[in-house]
Amino acid sequence: VSTGPTVSTVFTDARADHSSTSFSDRNSNHPHTFLKNINWSKLNLISSVIIKREYGTVDNKTCCRIPAYKNIKIKEAMKKLTLTLSVIAAIAFGARAQKFALIDMEYILKNVPSYEMANEQLKQISLRWQKEVETKANEAQTMYKSFQADMVFLTDEQKTKREQEIVAKEKEATELRYKYFGPEGELYQKRQTLMEPIQNEVYTAVKKVSEERGYQCIFDRASSQNIIFASPRIDVSNEVLAKMGYAK
Repeated sequence: VSTGPTVSTVFTDARADHSSTSFSDRNSNHPHTFLKNINWSKLNLISSVIIKREYGTVDNKTCCRIPAYKNIKIKEAMKKLTLTLSVIAAIAFGARAQKFALIDMEYILKNVPSYEMANEQLKQISLRWQKEVETKANEAQTMYKSFQADMVFLTDEQKTKREQEIVAKEKEATELRYKYFGPEGELYQKRQTLMEPIQNEVYTAVKKVSEERGYQCIFDRASSQNIIFASPRIDVSNEVLAKMGYAK
């Protein structure tokens, strides 16, 4: 037995009408782009069907004869129906308006030659500075072992002097380590000098891809622990590399 049109019928027809609209209409960011395509005449028909199904025939001639409590229920039903349709329209518009993509920063940087060169340069600098620090630390260790071996032959004054020399050497090693590898040390500053231009280049390329494709947000899948699975179809890492001049 046919029960007449349903809410899904109206939105199915609306989507069909929407698919035939122009590209500029479909790309509009205003909710009216979606709402204006709803078949409101069918929506009115649905309202009448729902009311008739619940409360019997209702028209302009008979509406005045409906008891007051039924008239209130009809108004409440119309309000609920309107609210439901508004929520559905808002959800449909929001889902259609959102557009995002992913990149893999580790993959991008591995395919940027200047990044690999900068990493190698930092590695060599770090090894050289580490060797300097270890030399200072070894000198302090040698002085301490010598002091232990000679301690029985030293006067108290000589012991104090030797101990001060050992402490000074250890302090030199500690200060040198902090100078090179501290939070704001020379290695950190060198890394900033070498890496910042590359990071800016990647950011500029990502921004261009986002603007050209209309993405509202681009996430880095390499640094996000919350992404369990993502389709390769929304990964634009190669497009970013192409913008940087490293086509894959």
